[in-house]
Amino acid sequence: MSLIKDIALAQSGEMKIKWVERHMPVLRGIGEEFKASKPFAGLKVALSVHLEAKTAYLCRVMEMGGAEMYVTGSNPLSTQDDVAAALASGGMNVFARYGCSMEEYEESLCRVLEVGSNIIIDDGGDLVHLMHTKYINLIPDVIGGCEETTTGIHRLRAMAKAGTLRFPMVMVNDADCKHMFDNRYGTGQSVWDGIMRTTNLIVAGKYVVVSGYGWCGKGVALRAKGMGAKVVVTETDPVRALEAVMDGYEVMPMSEAARIGDIFCTVTGCSDVITAEHFESMKDGAILSNAGHFDVEVDMAGLNELAVDKYEARHNIQAYVLPNGKTLFTIAEGRLVNLAAADGHPAEIMDMSFAIQAMGAKYLVDHKGEMAPGVISVPREIDEMVARIKLESMNVQIDTLTEEQKEYLGV
Repeated sequence: MSLIKDIALAQSGEMKIKWVERHMPVLRGIGEEFKASKPFAGLKVALSVHLEAKTAYLCRVMEMGGAEMYVTGSNPLSTQDDVAAALASGGMNVFARYGCSMEEYEESLCRVLEVGSNIIIDDGGDLVHLMHTKYINLIPDVIGGCEETTTGIHRLRAMAKAGTLRFPMVMVNDADCKHMFDNRYGTGQSVWDGIMRTTNLIVAGKYVVVSGYGWCGKGVALRAKGMGAKVVVTETDPVRALEAVMDGYEVMPMSEAARIGDIFCTVTGCSDVITAEHFESMKDGAILSNAGHFDVEVDMAGLNELAVDKYEARHNIQAYVLPNGKTLFTIAEGRLVNLAAADGHPAEIMDMSFAIQAMGAKYLVDHKGEMAPGVISVPREIDEMVARIKLESMNVQIDTLTEEQKEYLGV
């Protein structure tokens, strides 16, 4: 029961999955443990995460643990059809294809929920939102879920505050082994992978404007600086803005940054970060990209309305001619640039993030019925377990506290 582009693409996808498996030792070890203990036996897992090779390997690890997997992508432009085919060829239930319409995207989300899923693994919050609006009758079957990204956690916290969240959700993004590495090093590298392979232009010497200086923004700015860019940060949080100044970046409002930027990257998790007022003051040839989950940070609707002409300048690059004669370029229609225009985070980074996902799901099953609806932090012991296994895989050893030291610290 799958809905994919072409099953004949499976061999190519299988090669990708085998490659990342080799570079994901933490998740590989968890898979071996799951194979023996079968923590998800008899359970249905609905997963909506960017459907590429690392995600596919997570799906297989969950399947090793006995889960009946129902899989879709969390973004129409990040699904890799050959990877989807590889999972489907192995008998997994997959509903995803690259470039699907928003109607098809929502239909795929529905297909993974309507079977009565017990665990939800979400990226951005669309599955949880749909479960609470369209499939309320199926909520009693849900043990809980795990949320991968900052945007999704914002949505979950809003639901929890309003008292509308009906089951426990583990905040995977907030685990140290997720946000400190995935958001900073993963986003930092994969964003520039997407921008550089799509534009084939140099970064050195250009003004790069990074909007948002959270963990993701720090990573994007650091990599741009390392490649010789003149980095400008825009922020609304005074503490983060001060941190950016101390880290050596120029900080200014977007109204000023818009006039000097050559490449823009929004990493805020908010909407309307770059809007019509900014478009009109930008340089001719400015390049706009987004590394936030949804395509709302760069006002694409406003840009389409403002433009007097538009065309495809290069694969995955759209050109917009403004009334003032200037042309602006967007990458991947303002969608998540590191996945819609590249392969996402490095496998070694997602090894930790998806290990947290897998163990977070197991934690929910192990504590079924013990947790009230709401947002739940990843237990510290899971964070530390993942970090220790990762260090071991890198042949790195660390010190251990003596009993006297533990007593002194009150541990």
